[in-house]
Amino acid sequence: MSDGLTRTAGPRLAPGRGRALYGVVPFTLSALASSSIVFIMLLICADIVLRYFFSAPINGVTDIVSLLIVACVFLQLGSTIRDNRLIRADFLFGHWAETRPALARTLDLLFFGIATLLLWRALLWLWADFGRSYSSGEFTGAVGAYQITVWPFKLAVLVGCAVALVETALKTAAAGWELARAYRNLVANAFPIFVVLTGVAAFLFVNFEIASTPITIGLLSLGGLLVAVAIGMPIGFALLALSFVGIWLTRHNPMVADNALGIAASGTIRSYEFGVVPLFVMMGLLLDKADVGRDAFQVAVFLLRRVRGGLGIATVAANAVFASITGSSIASAAVFSRVAVPPMIEGGYTPRFAVGVVAGSSVLGMLIPPSLLLIIYGLVAEASIGKLFIAAIIPGILLAVAFSVLNVVMATFFPRFVGKPHEVAGDSMTAGEVALRLAPVVGIVAAVMGGIYAGIFTPTEAGAVGAFAAFVVGALKRKLNWETVRRVVLETGYISASILFLIIAASLYGRMLTLSTIPMQMTAFIADLHLGLALFLAVYFVIVLLLGMILDSTSIMLIVLPIVLPVVAAFGGDFVWFGIVTVIAVEVGLITPPFGLAVFVVKSALPPGFVTLGDIFTGAAPFVVTMIVVTILIMAFPQISLALL
Repeated sequence: MSDGLTRTAGPRLAPGRGRALYGVVPFTLSALASSSIVFIMLLICADIVLRYFFSAPINGVTDIVSLLIVACVFLQLGSTIRDNRLIRADFLFGHWAETRPALARTLDLLFFGIATLLLWRALLWLWADFGRSYSSGEFTGAVGAYQITVWPFKLAVLVGCAVALVETALKTAAAGWELARAYRNLVANAFPIFVVLTGVAAFLFVNFEIASTPITIGLLSLGGLLVAVAIGMPIGFALLALSFVGIWLTRHNPMVADNALGIAASGTIRSYEFGVVPLFVMMGLLLDKADVGRDAFQVAVFLLRRVRGGLGIATVAANAVFASITGSSIASAAVFSRVAVPPMIEGGYTPRFAVGVVAGSSVLGMLIPPSLLLIIYGLVAEASIGKLFIAAIIPGILLAVAFSVLNVVMATFFPRFVGKPHEVAGDSMTAGEVALRLAPVVGIVAAVMGGIYAGIFTPTEAGAVGAFAAFVVGALKRKLNWETVRRVVLETGYISASILFLIIAASLYGRMLTLSTIPMQMTAFIADLHLGLALFLAVYFVIVLLLGMILDSTSIMLIVLPIVLPVVAAFGGDFVWFGIVTVIAVEVGLITPPFGLAVFVVKSALPPGFVTLGDIFTGAAPFVVTMIVVTILIMAFPQISLALL
């Protein structure tokens, strides 16, 4: 279906030298931001070596990292917007882009127009903040020990925000131009109606601001957020927009909302702990390039070749090993779709079950530490990331064992669904070859988890050590060249910026919820119902499961946690245990329709027409049931996750 609109996603610029010159700007800032992450890794590693072996730590490492992290996010933000890398739910928007491009363009016009206004207000605040910092000579550190001038970092944030503003303005203009070109007469005729509707909206806004209560504003903001996310607004901008308006209405003062927006942009992630996100992302990407997942799978196939359903168990085992060093379910799904599915088909499995095993076991990536979702949960809930990692070990092993048992049971009792697995001829390995292939995994896990468990490293330091070790592994295996490293570094910047920008937006959303009193009111409401922690957890699990069908894991956590954490605290629940429950519950959404991000990753990694999305969802269904059972066990017996603490 077509209505005369082109479907190009990027902004349109005037042809010629100006367009070419501007295109260099966001890429240069992106390269600078991504390179800064490498610098952070090297700086932290150098500090560890000097501290432990020479008793001469580098002064100001924590301050430098905390300032650089904020600068990196904003320097990368323009390219992230330009290349459509912001996190958004496209289960509706993607369909509309194909079947109703006019509607998709109209929504883009609205979404990026709102984003432009938000970034403009943020830019004004950041400009004033930079001016104060420059004129006062603001510094951080300790007089007589070290002093770090702050204004250069704030200038980087300011420049990055300005480029991001240009990118959203260009996207707004591109969408508007396409609509105007296709519907010139319609736009001209509708302009008076648009003016009238704008006036009516302004009148309702003013009267609502006067008459509404904070709890009403909060509930409407929450409902508006869910609608905005569902129809495809980039989730970070949706959080910022609804939070900004909610604070404005709650305080009856746009200046309060401006200050909250500016403080969130400049201060939310200005902390050494947030450096853990890009470092673990880089480690996972490097180990993916080093074919560590392929090696783990080949070892598992060799060791389990005589076990019934051995290839399926090998996929689960290799996923568990790969998860222990990457912390990403999406990376696991992408890797094992290519590595494990062809041998499983050759070994007699049905395509449906083969892809189901890959999609289902990929969720181990976000549970077995180090886990990116556990890191995000720890940062939002202010829980110890080290304790979360340790608490996830037993549940992760339990889930992997449950998946392995499921493979054996399915292969034994449901041959029509699974197929007729048989032993596949493969390369034999000596004990030395097995040890050599697993050495990178064992070494990095020992360095990262052992360092955290022994109290030698903080999680951020462990991320730096792990990323450096991943560079070494890739180099020794001759899997890294300049082009590969360049792509990994840039991809690290993209992923980190999208996640950390989402955290910035979620912090403003959390402040709006606090001002609206929703968390306090909900805590009191649930207490009056006398539900008890067990029933609350059941309701919470169902809500998260439903959200997982349409949203990605990070977004669910950032939207839901500010509301439920006060309730958990009121019940006396342990935040570390609740984090494990939350991560497993959220991860179920990766393999449930209609969103099922891991399922889409598996589909895209396989040849066209190999399987349908329905086949993958059906094959993954037994794993969904298994995850639900394991989650119920952990809810009922918290010591499963707390035993090692």
